[in-house]
Amino acid sequence: MRRVAWLWSSLGLWEGGPSWTRERTLVAVKPDGVQRRLVGDVIQRFERRGFTLVGMKMLQAPESVLAEHYQDLRRKPFYPALIRYMSSGPVVAMVWEGYNVVRASRAMIGHTDSAEAAPGTIRGDFSVHISRNVIHASDSVEGAQREIQLWFQSSELVSWADGGQHSSIHSA
Repeated sequence: MRRVAWLWSSLGLWEGGPSWTRERTLVAVKPDGVQRRLVGDVIQRFERRGFTLVGMKMLQAPESVLAEHYQDLRRKPFYPALIRYMSSGPVVAMVWEGYNVVRASRAMIGHTDSAEAAPGTIRGDFSVHISRNVIHASDSVEGAQREIQLWFQSSELVSWADGGQHSSIHSA
């Protein structure tokens, strides 16, 4: 028992939960993913990974939000087609919370190009083409903060302060 206590303590799991910081990230199921009814599959993968859903909405993305979201791609030749595609149908935007969620979600979704996405990733399993790659996830903690503020009002996000109402292996 003493060895288990030492191990848990050294990992920050003994008293008060893990010692590393919880992050939030934006994940969006794109119009092709919504049309193909993949939203439930995406949610299931994130829940099974142990992440907490703190915000979700389905919307027809306004062009102003898309222009700001994809501002770094404005000079790319595919930019107009990207904006047309992203405004062609509903998007399901979600905010997920958890330890290292930004990096983990990028690994879960896979390479942008479906031809290079590994089997077992969301894009590897569901994407049919680089221009129809099912899902977006923030690429950095800073990017996630910017994107979450762009897509969500703070009042639309739930704070799991716990109080015994939410069971999680990561509870503090």
